[in-house]
Amino acid sequence: MRRRIEERLVPRLLGLILAALVPMLAAAGPPGPVPDPASSAPGDPWINDRLQDLVGLYTHLHTHPELSYQEQETSRRMAEELRKTGAEVTNGVGKLGVVGVLKNGPGPVVLVRTDMDALPVVEETGVPYASTARATDRAGQQVGVMHACGHDVHMTCFIGTARWLSDHKDRWSGTVVLVAQPAEEAVGGARSLLDDGLYTRFPKPDFALALHCKADEPVGTVRYCPGPTLASSTSVSITIRGRGGHGAWPHRTVDPIVLAALVIIDLQTIVSREIEPTQAAVVTVGSIHGGTKHNIIPNEVKLQLTLRTFSEAVRRQLIEGIERRVTALARAHRAPEPTITIEESTPPTINAPELVERLVPAFVSVLGSSNVAKAAPVMGAEDFALYSEGNVPICMFWLGTIEPQRINAARAKGEDLPALHSSKYHPDPGPSIATGIRAMTAAVVKLLPARR
Repeated sequence: MRRRIEERLVPRLLGLILAALVPMLAAAGPPGPVPDPASSAPGDPWINDRLQDLVGLYTHLHTHPELSYQEQETSRRMAEELRKTGAEVTNGVGKLGVVGVLKNGPGPVVLVRTDMDALPVVEETGVPYASTARATDRAGQQVGVMHACGHDVHMTCFIGTARWLSDHKDRWSGTVVLVAQPAEEAVGGARSLLDDGLYTRFPKPDFALALHCKADEPVGTVRYCPGPTLASSTSVSITIRGRGGHGAWPHRTVDPIVLAALVIIDLQTIVSREIEPTQAAVVTVGSIHGGTKHNIIPNEVKLQLTLRTFSEAVRRQLIEGIERRVTALARAHRAPEPTITIEESTPPTINAPELVERLVPAFVSVLGSSNVAKAAPVMGAEDFALYSEGNVPICMFWLGTIEPQRINAARAKGEDLPALHSSKYHPDPGPSIATGIRAMTAAVVKLLPARR
């Protein structure tokens, strides 16, 4: 009897349960998308709670830019912000550099670097916080000043990273050296810090990290490049001399303007006809100055060049080719001896492949695999390369900074987005800063053991 009752009741009970569940499931709708791992990363609430304050810091830095070797107030602000994190701070390293040291027990030493200087560019972004700053450059000229290379984002991510590490000392053990560097754009800042004892006065790093804004990748993304990442940069100044006179009697002069034009044309054949085709190389004449009036042939013309390559042998080949052409053309035109000066130079930035390999999983863990991808090398240059001295493995990664809709709109019109160093480049601050902090803190913690 009991068995017959159970046989009748169980199906009825199951039917009643299903009848109740079906409407509930229908109201809930189809299953939602799989959550992005980045949305539930441990650092999110901490960053979100502080993002408004960090964007305020970014806005201040953006509206108060300073040129290379003039970063007095920026240096002071970086030191002030680092002291708030509890770091041991030293000002005036390499004159304007700032070094903060966060110690948290035994373990490796990781260096995190930011650059501080802005560019002599008049801002044309139209954003409400656009820079109106003016300054006197090293040549004595009044120029507009703008953070057109994203160093304001770099500094804000840097301070955010320092704050996060200070507030999460239960997550890591070791030492973090936080370096705010002047004069990256003049490729002299890193050298000044190293020459002032960065690796002897302070803990020498086992690893050195930096991030850099990317002007054509969406916010929320990170790009990495193992091995050669950025080219070497060499600045060359040339003074071409002639014999000035009246423009109506050129036969009584040696015209340096014509000679400069020939030099510029001939320089184009160095890469195309002397450099092995599989080697990357660039020779660009970025500045030419000569003459004062329509009918006066001047005594001299000045040229400024930048050279880019990934190979020291190719760099020497470029310099030799320039010297040979300029000297030979001057001799052919019976001109006085020209002057060729090799000025600022920095080696190529070569990310340690084994370090990159360690960091990629950390980026993926906080941003999601779809937001982390490999990038190709570029011919831009960075003096971050110098932090590899003493066999220190280095890694600089790219930070996407542009809203996806801006990228899509530009593509739809067949237009290029404003590049770094453009008067119209402007990042999306909040998401860029949040992503930068998440990526950098993940990288640092990956390299340091968990605190016991």
